[in-house]
Amino acid sequence: MPVATRSIKISTKGKDDVVDITPEVGKLVSGSKLKSGIVNVFISGSTASVTTLEYEPGLIKDIKDLGERIAPSNEDYAHNATWGDGNGHSHIRASVIGPSLTVPFSEGKLMLGTWQQIVVIDHDTRSRSREIAVQIMGE
Repeated sequence: MPVATRSIKISTKGKDDVVDITPEVGKLVSGSKLKSGIVNVFISGSTASVTTLEYEPGLIKDIKDLGERIAPSNEDYAHNATWGDGNGHSHIRASVIGPSLTVPFSEGKLMLGTWQQIVVIDHDTRSRSREIAVQIMGE
């Protein structure tokens, strides 16, 4: 089975910044010349995650609010005591959502729902440059 490995580079603002990468992933899939298969999207680093959601302002706010409920930024974390970087909550939020997502594609197009986009959420406390690995497998 052929495999094409590519990457996407983005800049984020941190603090649960949500970035829609659907167009970039779609272009990589269609440019791979593979007709059907799966694409795996993976973000390296332990303070960001990849998922799908409806990319609209209300849901983006809801995601940020959920982060505060899951792992409040003003709590004490053992990680902060170890490293002194104040982003223990960022690691927990990222681990709950996860670093990767697999999406099927057919006829060179992602099989996403009408209101479903692929997003990166940067949970860290500061802006970052992020690299997302995109591995396309199929025939």
